Amino acid sequence: MQSKSKSVEEYMAALPEDRREAMAAIREVILKNLPKGYEEGMQWGMPSYFVPLSAYPAGYNCQPDQPLPFVGFASQKNHMAFYGFCIYMDEELKNRFVEEWKNTGKKLDMGKSCVRFKKLEDVPLEVIGKAVKRFPMKKYIAAYEETLVQTRAGKKVSAKRSAARKKTAKEK
Repeated sequence: MQSKSKSVEEYMAALPEDRREAMAAIREVILKNLPKGYEEGMQWGMPSYFVPLSAYPAGYNCQPDQPLPFVGFASQKNHMAFYGFCIYMDEELKNRFVEEWKNTGKKLDMGKSCVRFKKLEDVPLEVIGKAVKRFPMKKYIAAYEETLVQTRAGKKVSAKRSAARKKTAKEK
């Protein structure tokens, strides 16, 4: 369920106490390990960390007016979730994330990029921290662009991105 909160602080304040504690721990580990350049804000009704449009003007291919998402977290109706868009950008990193999580002995309930959990004790925070830390912004943008090239939609969007980059370069 999407929040109508305008800021991460407002989002956090609106959570029930038990979920606020879990979401605060997830936020803390993300902020502690977040590589340089990413920004925090609200995106799609949840706290998110993203590549700002100032660093990547082409934005997210599905919604070019939106910054490129990196990671996020949310309190949903029946669970809480960590959204690691960066995890599914790189098969090797995804496999490493899954292996590290499973090695903790904690159950992994994972979709393509979302990891669902019921309580904070179900989450090995150090695994999330490592996954976030492993993807500096330039590497993430390169991996993202590679996934675009591999898709039909990406081929159409790539021309728009190239034009946006050229325009930005001329303006600087």
